[in-house]
Amino acid sequence: MSTSSDFHPLNICVLTISDTRTFNNDTSGNTLQALLEEAGHTAYDRKLIKDDIYQMRAAVSHWIADTQAQVILMTGGTGFAGRDSTPEAIHPLLDKTIDGYGELFRQLSYDDIGTSTIQSRAFAGLANRTLIFALPGSTGACTLGFSQIIKSQIDSRTKPCNFYGQIKL
Repeated sequence: MSTSSDFHPLNICVLTISDTRTFNNDTSGNTLQALLEEAGHTAYDRKLIKDDIYQMRAAVSHWIADTQAQVILMTGGTGFAGRDSTPEAIHPLLDKTIDGYGELFRQLSYDDIGTSTIQSRAFAGLANRTLIFALPGSTGACTLGFSQIIKSQIDSRTKPCNFYGQIKL
């Protein structure tokens, strides 16, 4: 039986959405993988795909259906540029949205980028008991989002609440 002081590592997938990046220059994906591993979690799978709604849905749907994938960290496609379509691709897959994540991300981001934070469409939600976080494509935004929000919310020891009990176990 586990106690509230036990740490439970999670299987986390990282998805980079970009028309220009490759695994060789994917600093945001590399950063997310390093941060999740540093926090004690497992990098379960990693993909890099073009900013295409159907490719995003296919990759995320695969992980949602995978009984071992517990968390998905997505980076890229959350802005307002012409091909940015991560919210449009993923929102239909969500069972529940976590509205507070996007609100808090933009609040924290304000200190770094000022009012430009209103152009971030960062979001989070649950689908088939898989926790999904969509972050902007910048390395700084990925570091901020993971270090200041996600890390504690995927840690089973965080009180008064965290998402550990809401995901596939």
